[in-house]
Amino acid sequence: MHDKAATLIEALPYIQMFRGKVVVVKYGGSTMVDEGGEDTVPQDIVFMQSVGICPVVVHGGGSAINQRLQEQGVETKRVNGLRVTDEETMKVVESVLFGEVNAQIVAGINDLQGQSVGVSAKDSGVMQVRKHYAPSVDGPVDIGYVGAVEHIDTGPLLDLISKGLVPVVAPIGSGPEGESFNINADTAAGEIAAALHAEKLVFMTDVQGIMRDPADEDSLLSTMRVSEVDELIGQGVISGGMIPKVEACAKAVKSGVRKTHVIDGRVPHAMLLEFLTREGIGTQIVQ
Repeated sequence: MHDKAATLIEALPYIQMFRGKVVVVKYGGSTMVDEGGEDTVPQDIVFMQSVGICPVVVHGGGSAINQRLQEQGVETKRVNGLRVTDEETMKVVESVLFGEVNAQIVAGINDLQGQSVGVSAKDSGVMQVRKHYAPSVDGPVDIGYVGAVEHIDTGPLLDLISKGLVPVVAPIGSGPEGESFNINADTAAGEIAAALHAEKLVFMTDVQGIMRDPADEDSLLSTMRVSEVDELIGQGVISGGMIPKVEACAKAVKSGVRKTHVIDGRVPHAMLLEFLTREGIGTQIVQ
């Protein structure tokens, strides 16, 4: 019993430190547990909300989108890891992201007596975007309705936070003509965290964190400085899908987010371990 009390007391200074502070959590895709498995992320979010921390959830949904496109016989093409998104694909992206994945996350939180609400970053006016062209050796490539963030309006999110709600944000942006654009969820989370001047930005992934050697679990970098990011990308230590996450972390820190984290969302209660214990887990990226 003493151990349980010690654990609670260890969490106390962290709860006091983060009380009333905004924390942005990028969740979804690879870390969302399939039916039947135990997903502790909604529980962690409800815990944080219950002790006065203000979480904002930004989610992806790539695997659910892939599945739906496959069912409809639509081939997925990618350029530099980004999905080529024509008008037909964009309709599927929007209906799956907001209509299914977002609703599922909101239900998961609210089933645990949390208070959350689904937000389309487009319909709520949170995210204004311009068309993104993918760089290539032959010049910029038009990949359709894929956006680059121009402006984040934090007003709608702050309004929900002030009402004691957890905004769960689907990363769909509004283009110059009000059309829907698909935004990389990692990038969207970073931009939202920066605009909110969040205390923390956390990426839930399906790896331990950032490792010097991906094959060696003991090579985890527990702390990384923003100044090291470009060098580690150049060396190939940070590669593939980790690049947009780490770049979003670095940009958020430069914009005033105090700490960013890349943690393994498959570890039960990973978020509470990272936030509310001395050791933490995963990699933190700091100034």
